[in-house]
Amino acid sequence: MPSAWRNVALIGRFSDPRVAESALAAAAHLEGRRLAVLVVDGTEATSLEAAGARVRRVADTELAGLADFVLAIGGDGTLLYAARLVAHRGVPLLGVNRGRLGFLTDVLPQDLVASIDAALDGACDVDERPLLEARLERAQGERLTQLALNDVVLQKHETGRMLDFESWIDGRHVNTHGADGIVVASATGSTAYALSCGGPIVEPHLDVVVVAPICPHTLSDRPIVVPRRSTIGIVLIDRPGTRAHITADGIVMADLLVGDRLAVGPSAHSIRLLHPKGYDYYRLLRSKLHWGRGSHGHTR
Repeated sequence: MPSAWRNVALIGRFSDPRVAESALAAAAHLEGRRLAVLVVDGTEATSLEAAGARVRRVADTELAGLADFVLAIGGDGTLLYAARLVAHRGVPLLGVNRGRLGFLTDVLPQDLVASIDAALDGACDVDERPLLEARLERAQGERLTQLALNDVVLQKHETGRMLDFESWIDGRHVNTHGADGIVVASATGSTAYALSCGGPIVEPHLDVVVVAPICPHTLSDRPIVVPRRSTIGIVLIDRPGTRAHITADGIVMADLLVGDRLAVGPSAHSIRLLHPKGYDYYRLLRSKLHWGRGSHGHTR
């Protein structure tokens, strides 16, 4: 175990019996290794304590400064939430899959204890994933920023009403879109919302970003791949009834108004994912996307 590690944070929706089962096993094992178990103060902490776990409650704003290591138990949404808490401190994360697909939470429940031990013993592979930064500049001068591991998304407020907007890359006009919105996804996020918009699967260590329109009105308006260092600018075109909002990793950042400018570019921050030895991204894709099922190809 890294000599300075003393506190391990558990993140998850512990009111879910499957998540609670893994969290209780993790808490007991960590206690046996003489480590303090931290949880974010709130109703989820209460449900874990009620099940018999010995934990220390901390505010979500304090967790990054106290935790040496984070165990995210649930689906990819849980890991994205954990990443938001610790991105500015570089605290390593290990994801245990008790959700559905789990592209980021890749540890199986039956491998929980062995994977915790591997992390504590310094036997995991460290996987640095860069973040995106969304910057919103209001017409009246107000500025907002938000980090994202997967994607920054512009979407319409109402169903049945299309957005009209322009996209720019590094100050160069790219297109005028009529669509339900647009996704700017990191390589990590290429298997999230951008994939359902027809975007490509991108190997997570490629230094690129995917820009994918959502349900574009014009069939030729296709996803494009640009360097990660690029800044993608988006502005709304003034149309009656135009209402749109911006999300970062699924969390609402703000409304985008006519006259505002949204810019999505590289962040100086990254997160550190931990993988047990033998992690294979392509094996993960085969498992999650059910590639090769029923074929006579490679089965190992």
